[in-house]
Amino acid sequence: MARVDHGVVSGTFSLDGETFDVENNIWVVGDDGECVVIDAPHDVDAILAVVAGRRVTAIVCTHAHDDHVRVAPALHERTGAPIMLHPDDRPLWELTHGAGGRHWDLDLTDGLPVEAGGTTLTVLHTPGHSPGAVCLLAAELGCVFTGDTLFAGGPGATGRSFSDRATIEASIRERLFTLPGETVVHTGHGADTTIAAER
Repeated sequence: MARVDHGVVSGTFSLDGETFDVENNIWVVGDDGECVVIDAPHDVDAILAVVAGRRVTAIVCTHAHDDHVRVAPALHERTGAPIMLHPDDRPLWELTHGAGGRHWDLDLTDGLPVEAGGTTLTVLHTPGHSPGAVCLLAAELGCVFTGDTLFAGGPGATGRSFSDRATIEASIRERLFTLPGETVVHTGHGADTTIAAER
C-alpha cells in the first residue's frame, strides 16, 4: 500500500549572489519495499532516514534550485536511483553542478508517469518559479507535490533569475486549480494546504 512519508531538513539557498537559510520538506512516496524521493535537499542522511531502508527507484526533482538538487548526485551514489529533472532547468542545474559536471539521468516531460511503490506520480510541467518546474500528481493518494510552484498562501517566488510571475500564475490556474478541491498540496517548504484553500 503506497503512502507519503515526510521529513524536514535545514540548509541554504543561493541565487543571484545572495544566500538564505531555508527549511525544506523531504517527501518520499512508496510502499514498504520501494519508494521515490522527491527533491534532494541539503543532507543525504536526513533523506535516507525518511526512506527507512527501502529501495529508492528514482530521485525526482521538482526544479533545479540548489536547495532542491545540491545533494542529488550524492543521493544517487548512495542509492543507485536515477536523477530525474525537466531539461528546461539545465541552466539552474549547471549553476550548482557546473556545465561540465554530472548531469541528471532521465528527463521529466509533461504527462510522464513515474511509478512509486504501488502508485503513480504524473508529471505536470508548471513553469514560472523556474523554466523546468514541475508538480507531481499522486491522484490515487489524493495529493500533489508542488515543489516551489504553490505554497499555503500563494505562488512561489518569482523575483529571481529564470522566473516569471505571469507564467507561474498561468501554470497554477491551468494545471493545479483544475484539480479536485480536496487535493492535498504538499509543498517544497512549509505547511500543507489544499487546492480549494488556494483557489
